Amino acid sequence: MKLDNFGALIKANKLFDHVVNDLRPLKTEFACKRLVEQQFASADSIAANIEEGYGRGSRKDYRHFLIISRGSAQETKGRYGRLKHWLKQEDIEARQKLCDEIIAILSKTINTLGQ
Repeated sequence: MKLDNFGALIKANKLFDHVVNDLRPLKTEFACKRLVEQQFASADSIAANIEEGYGRGSRKDYRHFLIISRGSAQETKGRYGRLKHWLKQEDIEARQKLCDEIIAILSKTINTLGQ
């Protein structure tokens, strides 16, 4: 499998772009500072862990990093729910759906890679 064609990575990069666009207007709001920083970090972590795990060159390490990536996707999804005070509901739902798609791909791949 080429990493460039991995659906979870493609979707993770798309999600990160949405995070940047969604949260750009909130970065100056004091009440959102920590939420914004953490959302950037968790969304970045999804793609970064896929890439790092793949780069390790071992099936065991790759699987481990995909598990971490899946956790970051779950974290990003949850935080989008908490951003309901500042973002439009339809945007939140669309981003959470994208997180669910990433989680599903990662879960299937983790299971395929086995123990």
